Amino acid sequence: MSQRPPTDSRKQREQLNRSLFLLVICVLVVGGAVLIGVFYGSSAGLLGLACLLGGAGLLGMLWGIFTLIGRWVSPDD
Repeated sequence: MSQRPPTDSRKQREQLNRSLFLLVICVLVVGGAVLIGVFYGSSAGLLGLACLLGGAGLLGMLWGIFTLIGRWVSPDD
């Protein structure tokens, strides 16, 4: 009988969190820009896209800071 390698649940959770974060950011930015463009016109949609990308950048910075703090507090590698 072959032994299965141990499951690295922490690594799987980190990958899932990263994937979900990127999915949420993409949906908010693209979906928000499209909806703004549909209701208010293409120029407003482009301005909305710029603003949404700025907000996504801020969220990305916060996510990165919290990730670094998490690695600093519990360095397993």
